[in-house]
Amino acid sequence: MSGLDALLLDPALHDYLAIIKGARNGFVYGIKVRFPHALIMAILFGRGDWKTRSRVIYQATKQHALNLAKFVSLYKILLLLQKRASGGKERSADTFIAGLIGGYVVFGDRTAVNEQIVLYVVSRVVASFLPRAGVPYSKVPLPDGSTLARPIPPDPRYFSVFAALAWGTVMWLFKHRGESIQPGMFNSMTYLYRDSEVWENLRTLLWHNQ
Repeated sequence: MSGLDALLLDPALHDYLAIIKGARNGFVYGIKVRFPHALIMAILFGRGDWKTRSRVIYQATKQHALNLAKFVSLYKILLLLQKRASGGKERSADTFIAGLIGGYVVFGDRTAVNEQIVLYVVSRVVASFLPRAGVPYSKVPLPDGSTLARPIPPDPRYFSVFAALAWGTVMWLFKHRGESIQPGMFNSMTYLYRDSEVWENLRTLLWHNQ
């Protein structure tokens, strides 16, 4: 085992083994994120018996986990190929190109799971342009001598405006252009804002949704 450990720690193999570890972490993270979400959605909004709902939970979890595993591994492969093509140097655009190709290949097909993941990413990209809380990004040292930026929360003043615009816009869309909202969010908003307008008795007012 000591010989195997030494092989796994060989710097010459690091980039290749990182692809395997990335696929593993993507798969595990996909399960951790999607399974509880799919379970809750099945309980709140699922249709059919529990055999049908269980199948939906399994399919959504499987797709999320496999797609993240595929994306992480493909992203790392593309970074490695670009690094080799440029003589071992990493260029600023390499991450964008790798993400661009990986996103198209893995998440380019429109499915409910892919749409949710892409919208999650888009919201984070948009929010990243908010001014930070008055201080520059701090740097965290890495083992290889480089540094990594550590996130700083948005400036509260700008975040307040951002939150107001986001909620004002989504509520207008829900009322006037509901067909344009992502299905999962539409179901949640229907439950919160439309179903709460209808009841027949004390039971359907406080205990069971109409």
